[in-house]
Amino acid sequence: MARDDDREVTFEIVEELGVISTQNTGWKKELNLVRWNSGPEKYDIREWDPHHERMSRGITLKEDEMRRVLDIMKKRRKNAFYDSDKHVAEAAKIAKVSEEISANA
Repeated sequence: MARDDDREVTFEIVEELGVISTQNTGWKKELNLVRWNSGPEKYDIREWDPHHERMSRGITLKEDEMRRVLDIMKKRRKNAFYDSDKHVAEAAKIAKVSEEISANA
């Protein structure tokens, strides 16, 4: 009986969407559309060697999963902006009180 790690894995990078980061070794963490083992194309995040011949372990996402990730990030960013505004307002109040204390000293 053949083990899963004995079978050959095939891939086709359908579209290179973007580089997330680059290592000193030249390997790049990328977001691509990849077709694995002749299956449907999926969003794929993993590190690749400079010639796209070797890759690290990564994560693949179907279209609906990628949309959910984007929705989560948008919600997080929206909340971060609200928190950011709150912190700026609090910092302004603290600065004003600090100025008043200095003026009265």
